Amino acid sequence: MTQANPVLLDIKKSIALITINRPSANAINKEAVESLLSILDDIEKNKDVRVIMITGQGEKGFCAGFDLKDGANAHFINPKAQELCNRLEFFTKPVIAVINGFALGGGCEIALACHFRFMTKDPKACIGLPETDLGVLPVWGGTQRLPKIVGKSKAMELIFMALRLNPEEAYTISLVDKLFPADSLMAESRQFAANLASRPPLACSAILKAMTAGEQSGLKAGLEMELAEVAKIGLSEDAMEGMRAFFEKRKPEFMGG
Repeated sequence: MTQANPVLLDIKKSIALITINRPSANAINKEAVESLLSILDDIEKNKDVRVIMITGQGEKGFCAGFDLKDGANAHFINPKAQELCNRLEFFTKPVIAVINGFALGGGCEIALACHFRFMTKDPKACIGLPETDLGVLPVWGGTQRLPKIVGKSKAMELIFMALRLNPEEAYTISLVDKLFPADSLMAESRQFAANLASRPPLACSAILKAMTAGEQSGLKAGLEMELAEVAKIGLSEDAMEGMRAFFEKRKPEFMGG
């Protein structure tokens, strides 16, 4: 029997949809993390792709994180999963996590690394870092990214107590950005992605670089990145199109050049 691909990729109208395809839990094993990294390599080179969406196969969940059945490969999976989350955070195209159910452990960490997090309103859905229930800690970047999003003391509470938050609780503390009914989550997320894809890709990429530089290295580095990027794209065709559209009082059409 041919084994299904652990990760699926579908590209439509400048939007790349990545689907973790290991139901029912969509847990990450060695093959899945390798596939995810390879897909990101391909998307990064594809100039037609402007926005990335990541979700999980099926209606049950986004991702349960590390596949305990593949524990023998933990020494490989954990560093590669850290690399994956770093790639997502530093990606120069916007990445949206479409959380269609549970996002636990490494699944939560993958979502934390994305630029946006949209979640189903389904009360059965939950998100959290429950690793301490197993006597260990999050190792795909959760101890670093969660405090930046919800604050240090709240992050410590969530991690120490292995709390699993329902969608409303996650939204209240800004762990997720938007909530949608389960039957419209994908459509609403895709509409947001389409709106995002219509924005100037060079400018969006520059904004992501500047924000990341500031977060990682401080205000001075972020300001320097702003100046460096505007020098690169200030005379681009997109910049010229934006100016023309402004004076012609019409909507600009950004081509990414």
